[in-house]
Amino acid sequence: MKVLVPVKRVVDYNVKVRVKSDGTGVDIANVKMSMNPFDEIAVEEAVRLKEKGVVTEVIAVSCGVTQCQETLRTAMAIGADRAILVECADELQPLAVAKLLAALVAKEQPGLIILGKQAIDDDANQVGQMLAALTDLPQATFASKVEIADGQAVVTREIDGGLETLALSLPAVVTTDLRLNEPRYVTLPNIMKAKKKPLETLTPAALGVDVAPRLKTLKVSEPPQRSAGIKVPDVATLVAKLKNEAKVI
Repeated sequence: MKVLVPVKRVVDYNVKVRVKSDGTGVDIANVKMSMNPFDEIAVEEAVRLKEKGVVTEVIAVSCGVTQCQETLRTAMAIGADRAILVECADELQPLAVAKLLAALVAKEQPGLIILGKQAIDDDANQVGQMLAALTDLPQATFASKVEIADGQAVVTREIDGGLETLALSLPAVVTTDLRLNEPRYVTLPNIMKAKKKPLETLTPAALGVDVAPRLKTLKVSEPPQRSAGIKVPDVATLVAKLKNEAKVI
């Protein structure tokens, strides 16, 4: 069984994000980029399924600029067998990415698609759900445990009230949550091996997908600065300030 794992190149989670002076977006010039952490968890889960003998091939996929090859090489260093880059210099919105992935699902016919529940740059949390709708496949989001047996994926997912367990017929779409696993450390030998693994480059036109944006970003702004806190001498003063100044009680 093949597993398709989409991965996104985003600003590294350790970097303090800066908004462009004209408010058109986030400044990514000379900024460290890395794989979206939720997608890294998805790659790790796919590799673990392969190590269990449930999966025969793990295919990493990324959509975006040429530099996404670095992200795909990281995925292959974790354990993916090969990679596909859908190269596009234009801004790719969630619907466009979902359409590209749907075209690749039709092309590769994977038994399972695992991807992060959201990307840490736009926090859209849309691609997995849109992909399931476009491909008419069952889906389980926010997975904290995945087991494959008897042609089914049994997924434990996190909900507001606790945990929910779903049984999905394969093929299916699963999006990962933080508690699913902890990605392994990528070693230098595996990084070197990843350079020799096949990486195919396609274009949206070759897949017959229109990636024109449907949404327009009007403005990006930083959150307002938080005012400094103060110390109060006693509980009575605290209650008075909460009542008269903050007006929360």
